[in-house]
Amino acid sequence: MVHYALDTNFMVYFEGVNDLERRTKARRLLDTLDPGEVVIPVQALGELFNVLTRKAKWPAAQARAAVLAWTDTYEVIDTTPDVLMDAIELSTTHQLAIRDAIMLAGAAQAGCRVLLSEDMRHGFTWRRATVRNPFGPDPRTEPEGRCRSELRTP
Repeated sequence: MVHYALDTNFMVYFEGVNDLERRTKARRLLDTLDPGEVVIPVQALGELFNVLTRKAKWPAAQARAAVLAWTDTYEVIDTTPDVLMDAIELSTTHQLAIRDAIMLAGAAQAGCRVLLSEDMRHGFTWRRATVRNPFGPDPRTEPEGRCRSELRTP
């Protein structure tokens, strides 16, 4: 059962880049979630590596170790051609940046109900996946219900 997808910014804060308060919030929230309920878009992992090595100036080996720790713990979802086409539709229709649209389209196709991200509009829902700011109101309280990763929404 998959309930949550993680955006890059959530993992960046979790790793301690930029904001100690958000690091604490990210760690507390992730501690409440079952690893089997969480997926990470592969794009988010690439962006995480980039932020850690370029912005945070981590050595590449340390950033690689961080990415591997995420992949060892959580399921990684691919950016498939279907995800890309859905993302282009989202970007065109809702004026989302393509990188954000890929995250949301991937989360929706994986059957997630929540994408934890502070980059997109809190509460925006597309194909049953809702963006929740993990640093705002409790993102676990909405939306109600569960989903299965094997379900694909039209």
